[in-house]
Amino acid sequence: MADPSAAAYLRLTPAQWRERLDFFRATLTDCELCPRRCRARRTEGQVGFCGQPAIARVASTNLHHGEEPPISGFRGSGTVFFSGCTLRCLFCQNYPISQLGHGRETTIDGLARAFLSLQRQGAHNINLVSPTPHLHSVVAALAQAAGKGLTVPVLLNTSGYERVEVVAALEDLIDIYLPDVKYAGGALAGELSGATDYPEADLAAVGEMVRQRPGLVLDEQEIAVRGTIIRHLILPGEVENSLQVLERIAGHWRGRVYFSLMSQYFPAHRAAETPRWNCRLTAEEYRTVRDRALDLGLDDGWFQEL
Repeated sequence: MADPSAAAYLRLTPAQWRERLDFFRATLTDCELCPRRCRARRTEGQVGFCGQPAIARVASTNLHHGEEPPISGFRGSGTVFFSGCTLRCLFCQNYPISQLGHGRETTIDGLARAFLSLQRQGAHNINLVSPTPHLHSVVAALAQAAGKGLTVPVLLNTSGYERVEVVAALEDLIDIYLPDVKYAGGALAGELSGATDYPEADLAAVGEMVRQRPGLVLDEQEIAVRGTIIRHLILPGEVENSLQVLERIAGHWRGRVYFSLMSQYFPAHRAAETPRWNCRLTAEEYRTVRDRALDLGLDDGWFQEL
């Protein structure tokens, strides 16, 4: 009998692997991996909004100890930072990777070797950071690595700006979802991230993630093996946005997800020279949002103190 705590991809049949590989390879012809659906013909050298070629571009791989406790654990999360992004966040702390495209082209073989290397180093999981433009390579590399001994859970670490159809195609490949819910309204999402449709796309995508992986399952060492953790970053001067986001999370998924409230905003990237955003979160703003989260019953999770 199969171990119910085993990584999901280990239970896929060869036919199921082929189905998923075919789905993601087809996206390269007219790329529709993200909600922008820019239809770039990436196999012919075109690049779309994300600016990424057909071959995966990886900025770094390492053991990361700064994620939520059941993700980082005591040995670290095996993070793989991918270049490019489907958003253009004004305040992005990783903008050299996400917007300037820093990274190195990495073959499917190289990506599979990176997964296996992180596992050998003791990683509790493979943490795919903003991988959406490269999912065709990720799935192929995961298939290869699974055949060579990869067994740890795979985690999708995402802005939440995803196509629900693509998330559905990841079922039985991803064990843990770690999405953001950034914005409740399109105007703010457009101003800060260049995606006025973010709230609708995020709601549908995160809903599919929760359907696939509700709750949070931990092993005997308190390490996550399956589930969904929703993150929200409080923005300075935008307490009302955060309160609306909390209402959305509680209304749709309370009791079905874990919640991580983040307070580490600082004016990175273009925010440093934009008056409205060249500031810090105040203690009062943080307390207001934290207290409302607790009032709404979003107390399964973590609160990053200011």
